[in-house]
Amino acid sequence: MLKSLFATTAVALLSIATATNSHAQGITVPRPSAAATVTQTIGISTVTVKYSRPSVKGREVWGKLVPYGYNVQPFGAQNAAPWRAGANENTTIEFSHDAKVQGQTVPAGTYGLTFVVNSDNSTGEVILSKDSRSWGSFFYDPAHDQMRAKIQLRDIPMTELLTYDFLNVDQNSGEVVLNWEKKQFPVKIEFATNDIVMANANEELKNVIGFTPQGFASAANYALQNKTHYEDGIKWIDQAIAQNKTFAYLNTKAGLLRAMGKGDDADKLMADGIAIASEIELNNYGYQLLLGGQVDKGIEILTLNTKRHPESANVWDSLGEAYATKGDKDNAIKNFKKSLTLNPAPLVKANSEKFLKQLGAM
Repeated sequence: MLKSLFATTAVALLSIATATNSHAQGITVPRPSAAATVTQTIGISTVTVKYSRPSVKGREVWGKLVPYGYNVQPFGAQNAAPWRAGANENTTIEFSHDAKVQGQTVPAGTYGLTFVVNSDNSTGEVILSKDSRSWGSFFYDPAHDQMRAKIQLRDIPMTELLTYDFLNVDQNSGEVVLNWEKKQFPVKIEFATNDIVMANANEELKNVIGFTPQGFASAANYALQNKTHYEDGIKWIDQAIAQNKTFAYLNTKAGLLRAMGKGDDADKLMADGIAIASEIELNNYGYQLLLGGQVDKGIEILTLNTKRHPESANVWDSLGEAYATKGDKDNAIKNFKKSLTLNPAPLVKANSEKFLKQLGAM
């Protein structure tokens, strides 16, 4: 038994020494387990996994090549250690911003990524270690764990080369998964994307992007569209308006005010915006109201647009759509027919004719 342990230790040390010497003294040659890197953006944050890719090569992986549970390494720290989750150097995972991993807060940075496979072959643990520069898990020290959490393994089709991937990615979260043999190790990663975007906006607006109103307006629009940081949004849109008072900027501010429960203030502001709105801006605002369920208000705005631009076939077509939305067939027909008398562009003509056919007027 002692002889076997010494033999295992010698082979492992030789493997490490060979890899180290090939970098320090010899030429660069291919490794049996090729290095790989995979990066995923979640929101505006990035997650990067660096690892080496062993092959199954017909070997029995779970419980044999990768022992179950924690295992005492024959050298190094000689602590009970998890699996290195790859080959060669530490598998590492890097977060550009603070994240939650399996529900636990993890500061931005680079960590050693390891796993434990339980003997049931369907459950395990993920461990992130502050030791990210070790070779494998030979020097694993549980005192340096950043986090550990239980995971549920999944069955997958055969995967010869160990592979990391990302699944179920949306604006705020995703899963980093290790796929090897017929098992998948999923780990959920989450970012507070709205907070990260807003903090980043504060920094970006101190640079060149803050020299024009568009930068402040884009930050305010993000706050409005994502229902977050309304006070910051108001501050930013006020800076945009101070540089250039436009309908679009006033509309953004009005939206933020409504979201904050200040409907009267929003209405007063939009009165100023409507006074300076172009034909296209009024038309778009009318549709915005229609889509928001304010049909009568939408009709009011689109009617105003026909008074300001009576020669435009498009504004009459839009007013026809508004009345059709309300279910007022007579006024819808009247406005679509008016649009067709003004030599409309092909798309506007096709739209008016389509509605008139639907309404039984053609």
